[in-house]
Amino acid sequence: MAKKKNITKDNLISWYMEFVLENNHQPKSVYSFAKENNFDEADFYKFYSSFETVEEAIFSEFFNHTITILAKSEDYENFDARNKLLSFYFTFFEILTANRSYVVYALENSKKDFKKLKSLKKLRESYLYYVQNIGIEKIDLKHEKLEKIQDKSIKESSWFHLLVTMKFWLDDVSPSFEKTDIFIEKSINARFDLMDIKPLQSIIDFGKFILKEKVNFN
Repeated sequence: MAKKKNITKDNLISWYMEFVLENNHQPKSVYSFAKENNFDEADFYKFYSSFETVEEAIFSEFFNHTITILAKSEDYENFDARNKLLSFYFTFFEILTANRSYVVYALENSKKDFKKLKSLKKLRESYLYYVQNIGIEKIDLKHEKLEKIQDKSIKESSWFHLLVTMKFWLDDVSPSFEKTDIFIEKSINARFDLMDIKPLQSIIDFGKFILKEKVNFN
């Protein structure tokens, strides 16, 4: 009998992706999956509780790999929020494209309602934290409750935008998914243009001045 393999998280992810791409379904059980890849079933549970958690980890690893690549860029840290997000998108979708067959398998049947996909749970958590910390300029509302609403709105709209872009990419049949690249650039630039707080901040400041001075327009 062959000696059982010592395994890692990366091993399990690779074997799992290979299995579903060859069979178009999950392994029937952890036991059969372990037997096919010659490792002890108990070792699987040192890393994951189920195949569903492996699927969550795969999308999380796509995110982590994106961040690792960006961190190697000397220019990235000096980018403003707009260009950081553009860099993230282009890199993230390059990684999705490199793994397109798996991503299509994982998302195709649910592309009308990604929000319900458990496999995107960890990706969502990581992405929301990322968006919160890239320095998106916000309106200084000087009101804790309103600022929390603003923060939530930015994060949720950013997550929705990522999902919309993933759906566009799934449906894209252009060479090298060039239409997705155009969609990313135009949609992110449009979002940041709409989020430009300088004109709105001027209006808010003027309104505060009016209220403070109690200007009488009669």
